[in-house]
Amino acid sequence: MGRVLVIGAGGVSTVAVKKMAMNADVFTDIMLASRTLSKCDQIAADINNIKVQTAQVDADNVEELVALFNKFKPDLVVNLALPYQDLHIMDACLEYGVSYEDTANYEPLEKAKYEYSWQWAYKDRFEKAGLTAILGCGFDPGVTGVYTAYAAKHHFDEINYLDIVDCNAGDHHKAFATNFNPEINIREITQRGKYFEEGVWKDTDPLSVHKPLNYPNVGPKESYLMYHEELESLTKHFPTIKRARFWMTFGQEYLTHLRVIQDIGMARIDPIDYNGQKIVPIQFLKAVLPNPGDLGKNYTGETSIGCRIRGMKDGKEQTYYVYNNCSHHAAYLETGAQGVSYTTGVPAMIGAKMFMKNIWKKPGVWNVEEFDPDPFMKELNEQGLPWHEQFNVDLEM
Repeated sequence: MGRVLVIGAGGVSTVAVKKMAMNADVFTDIMLASRTLSKCDQIAADINNIKVQTAQVDADNVEELVALFNKFKPDLVVNLALPYQDLHIMDACLEYGVSYEDTANYEPLEKAKYEYSWQWAYKDRFEKAGLTAILGCGFDPGVTGVYTAYAAKHHFDEINYLDIVDCNAGDHHKAFATNFNPEINIREITQRGKYFEEGVWKDTDPLSVHKPLNYPNVGPKESYLMYHEELESLTKHFPTIKRARFWMTFGQEYLTHLRVIQDIGMARIDPIDYNGQKIVPIQFLKAVLPNPGDLGKNYTGETSIGCRIRGMKDGKEQTYYVYNNCSHHAAYLETGAQGVSYTTGVPAMIGAKMFMKNIWKKPGVWNVEEFDPDPFMKELNEQGLPWHEQFNVDLEM
């Protein structure tokens, strides 16, 4: 049906490419490209039902990207590389003439600040070129936006309060490790918190607001208020929202390690001089921490991610909780990756499938909640991320 080129060869790419191969009737030709060819080759070697082509490419180099696109001639480019590279890849897509999808919004390398404005600015160019750009098609952002759109379509006349809750109740049996790219993960967690209330954004000190929340099949976990990019797009596209927040769980041992990393300067993102050369402390830290892609084998427990929504239906207030629980072990048995990679890689594949089947395909730049949520929700149930609903329950918010 279509040719897809995936950029990036980490844990998320491992899941996305393997799931694409499991849907070979849709993804008839697959190429995986990254700066490190051996990583691509390793992923491709695990896939037997379809040949996955591999290539080396520098995702910061638009000329290299365009040359690769000319060679493979993709119908869709799926960007699973670093968020710093989003704009370079979008530029290359426009130059060649191919549609685009990613899982995380652009963030400047020199500043831990992510927002959609840089990518939304491409809307006219993609529209005029007749190309589609699908932004933030992982789990959060991604599935959480689809959940919200589904709730708005089927269960609410207006959504007033939205709390996105992300719990990892798993154990990777390491002293300290991050579940995805350490550099991106630590930058995200250590920036100031932010939430939307009554038309304005309110800041908090990093991880200073927290409370215990109960998660299905998990129980109570201390949950910390953070800023997450989907809050920006969801409050824009659902203007009846009065308050929107994002919560994530962390264990005390993780937070202790994180505090030490910050205190000794290893979370710094600015270059320093070391023995006559420039190094970025957080990038050096990434090199010595466990590879998130290698955590799956001994990972136990599960994730629980969902949306807790309060709003109006037929003149009455109601609450709604939609969520998925994902077993780390089950994810590993299917794809060789842990649950956090799985919950991001599967939606990336589904978004690409929606594009290939002309369901999510229209010129311009779009967040996932701007498309019809129903076919995506159906695929979640069929592709390994089944969702569950609770109505008129205590949201603890």
